[in-house]
Amino acid sequence: MEIPTQSLPFRKMHGLGNDFVVIDARESDVAMTADLARALADRHRGVGFDQLAVIEPADVLTLTFYNADGSTSAACGNATRCIADREMATQGVDSLEIAVTGRGALQAVRRKDGLPAVNMGAPVLDWQGIPLAEDVDTLNVPIQGNPVATGMGNPHCTFFVDDVEAVDLADFGPGIEHHPLYPERTNVQVAQIIGLDHIRMRVWERGTGITLASGSSSCATAVAAARRGLTGRSVQIDLDGGTLFIDWREDGVWMAGKTAHVFDGVLTAEFLEAL
Repeated sequence: MEIPTQSLPFRKMHGLGNDFVVIDARESDVAMTADLARALADRHRGVGFDQLAVIEPADVLTLTFYNADGSTSAACGNATRCIADREMATQGVDSLEIAVTGRGALQAVRRKDGLPAVNMGAPVLDWQGIPLAEDVDTLNVPIQGNPVATGMGNPHCTFFVDDVEAVDLADFGPGIEHHPLYPERTNVQVAQIIGLDHIRMRVWERGTGITLASGSSSCATAVAAARRGLTGRSVQIDLDGGTLFIDWREDGVWMAGKTAHVFDGVLTAEFLEAL
């Protein structure tokens, strides 16, 4: 497949302000490239997004994700939930299987309260699987601030702090994202425990920067807090853009929250030919 020289439809969606461009390759013959992803991510000359999701042509709903810098990601919880919400509504079903490139099969359901929920799979807790560069205690990573390392299909580094608002995330995030212990870089969370079932969290996403919300980061933070004994396994997480509900069960980490389909658009042939 090649990048089309004709117009290319897309959808703009967001989960709590964590925004996405969605391209449905089942309907458009497109091969995503890093250059195209970066061009789309440009909020001045393109469309703008935190992550890009491509729905691949396959028998099962299959997703591939890209960061704003053009790199790929094996997980994007909010985008998965947004797409699952729309697909369940379109198909008139309350459950759906999703295949995520690099992560495997995930399950989505519509809860009784109407919120879409996605099982993001079991967390990865061993250093090699996250991955880290060397064998360290993932519950007490030897980085200043004593963070927790977790894998949710992508790597995470969670710091528990007294006041998330006091952290200069724009200054703090890049150094941790590129820390030598994380060979594939990492998402960075600063989290404040409000109660046994309540966390306030802010996030720096690898390849993107500060985002209003992050589903996989919320899952990783909930797992880290439970492992530390700071909370139970079912928590409300308040992010800059809104609230997610995370439940770490035996079958995986479930995430639920609101979604929004903002608009549909078309990339022009002029835009595509300029790449």
